[in-house]
Amino acid sequence: MKTLTIGNVTLDNPVILAPMAGVTDLPFRLLCRELGAALVCMEMVSAKAIYYNNKNTEELLTVHPGELPASIQLFGSDPEILAAMAARIEDRPYAFIDLNMGCPVPKVVNNGEGSALMKNPKLVEQILTAMVKAVHKPVTVKIRKGFDDAHVNAVEIAKIAESCGVAAVAVHGRTREQYYSGQADWDIIRKVKEAVRIPVIGNGDVDSPEKAKQLMEETGCDGVMIGRGAQGNPWIFRETAAYLTTGEKIPKPTNAEKRELVRRHAQMEQEFKGEYTAVREMRRHLSWYTFGMPGAARLRGTINQMETMEDLLRMIDVAFA
Repeated sequence: MKTLTIGNVTLDNPVILAPMAGVTDLPFRLLCRELGAALVCMEMVSAKAIYYNNKNTEELLTVHPGELPASIQLFGSDPEILAAMAARIEDRPYAFIDLNMGCPVPKVVNNGEGSALMKNPKLVEQILTAMVKAVHKPVTVKIRKGFDDAHVNAVEIAKIAESCGVAAVAVHGRTREQYYSGQADWDIIRKVKEAVRIPVIGNGDVDSPEKAKQLMEETGCDGVMIGRGAQGNPWIFRETAAYLTTGEKIPKPTNAEKRELVRRHAQMEQEFKGEYTAVREMRRHLSWYTFGMPGAARLRGTINQMETMEDLLRMIDVAFA
């Protein structure tokens, strides 16, 4: 099996669950880890929210022993606060502390955080230097191709990260202006890989084991990060890890296997967040799980009306009968 070493941590394969706000919560991460993701990345957490002891942040910081290794992702723009908060949470069981430089959401970008940092290489250098100094654990960073097509600077930012002592860089092959539209530019991932010696993780448009292999072959990247390709399909990790190792395609999950996993996902959400929130979170997940199935559109209409976990579990049984 091809492994991936980042800093002092060796992952058992090169396939990673990307951090996604509102998606990669604890129950979903646990399932992805069980199904073969070598590393799971948590939802991004505001360094300022940790600083001010925001009560909702504790849920975002919580990890389960079964999902380790896990990477915590901080976002912010103040070097002192980011470094201090990285130090504050370092004794928790995270394998890596990651800096978010990819989030395209306006309220984050307008604060000069997330992908807005791509526009400020000097500040990036200050932040990463401070974070690496503040902690013993490996610091990683997730970047984009650039802020927009006029400012494609992933190579420059990756070199800065390496010179600051960052242990690995993940590159999403889209600019901030693209959000998630159009095609990911894998060529920029190749350029970053050629420019630095630290591990480079490629991200963008990987929705099958074949695409993962193609990305690694075309760019030479050391690992693959899967985000939207895992929504409704956590089995992609098991399939991709096997394909990268043996070149063989393993069977897709049966409806019975899907039903069991989706039921477990729903029950875990309920345990972790209570029925009201769990039902609302699972509505989205169920739309992804049933995407492309016969009658999925009609099913979605029904799913979005659901108020109780009992109704939801009954619907899962019907959908995967």
